[in-house]
Amino acid sequence: MGYWLFKSEPESYSFADLERDGTTGWNGVRNFQARNFLRDSIKVGDGVLFYHSNADPAAVAGIAEVVEAGHPDPSAFDPKSDYHDPKSKPDAPTWFQVTIKPVQAVAPPIPLAKLRDVAALANMELLRKGSRLSVQPVTEAEWKAVLELAGIKPKKSRKG
Repeated sequence: MGYWLFKSEPESYSFADLERDGTTGWNGVRNFQARNFLRDSIKVGDGVLFYHSNADPAAVAGIAEVVEAGHPDPSAFDPKSDYHDPKSKPDAPTWFQVTIKPVQAVAPPIPLAKLRDVAALANMELLRKGSRLSVQPVTEAEWKAVLELAGIKPKKSRKG
């Protein structure tokens, strides 16, 4: 099982929106490294920290789960979409998405400042200077530390 952090500006799409919708395709990612994670690494059943970026405060707002692995991002093919890419074709897609569902809101959300104070998160990608990836890996230890901060018991891994 893998663990990830997905960033979203809550004015664009919040964890509450995901709870309302039930599932969503994580579309519009236009960074090649993040695209590669979506296409190649993120699997069904992986855990997702849903992070509100560009918020006051920026914070982990919820826990989600991947329900569909990487598949072509349809927004790339839609000329009306803000994420349209005329070079990406359905038979040779450039951009990919995964589908996620909500598991649990983090209430209250865990602000970035609080994450910075946790020794177990010292090497977390989110906390690295200059880190801007909208989709990034999270280690199992980091996942557990964030869930502990949120007061959420982690599910047993499939291995155990």
